[in-house]
Amino acid sequence: MNPDEPKKFAAQDGKDKEPTASSKSVPVTLILVIGVLIYWSQLYLDGHAGGFSRDVYLPYDSEEAVAAANPQGEGDKMAAMGKDVFTKTCSLCHQPNGMGQEGKAPPLVGSEWVLASSADRIARVPLWGLTGPITVKGKEWNLTMTPFADNYDDEHIAAVLTYIRTKLGDNHASPVSPALIKAARAEKHPGPETSDELLKIPIK
Repeated sequence: MNPDEPKKFAAQDGKDKEPTASSKSVPVTLILVIGVLIYWSQLYLDGHAGGFSRDVYLPYDSEEAVAAANPQGEGDKMAAMGKDVFTKTCSLCHQPNGMGQEGKAPPLVGSEWVLASSADRIARVPLWGLTGPITVKGKEWNLTMTPFADNYDDEHIAAVLTYIRTKLGDNHASPVSPALIKAARAEKHPGPETSDELLKIPIK
C-alpha cells in the first residue's frame, strides 16, 4: 500500500482541514445576562463593600456600624446620638458638612458662637430658636431658626451640640452636658433668642 494513501483518505474525511473563522455574532441573550450580572455586582458592592475600607467586614457594611458594635464610653455614645440628630435635623439647613447655606443658615464649623469656651450661649439656640441679625465669622445673617425644645429632650440637645462642638469638621471644643441644657430650659424663654440677648449671657 502506498504510504501516502491514508493521508488522502484522512483529508477526504475532513480531519486535517484547516480551521476557519466564523462570522457568527454573540447571542443578544448572553450580552443581556452579562450586563445584568455586572449591574447586580455593582449594587452588591455598593451596599456591602463598606467603601472598600479594610476596617469594614461582615456582617457590618460601614465604619459607623463597626464602631457602634465596639464597646463605647459615654462620650462616644453621646457623639453617636448627636450625629444622628444632626443628620436628621440640623444638616437640612446647615448642610452635612456644617458649612451652612447662603440665605438659609450660617456655618457651624469655625463659628465663634459654637467654639466659645463654654456652651452657655449656644445651648439656648436649639431650645428656643433664633431670630434677627447675627454675625458669624465676620458675616451678618438675618434669619429665623425653628425651636426644638418640644422635639428633643435635654440629653438629645446636649448630644447634638456635643457633636457640633467636638466632631463636626475641624471643630474641637468641650462637650455639652444635659445639665446645662436642663438649666437653660428651666428659664422658659418666651420666644426665639436674639444675638443681643445671647451676648448678655456670660461665658463661664
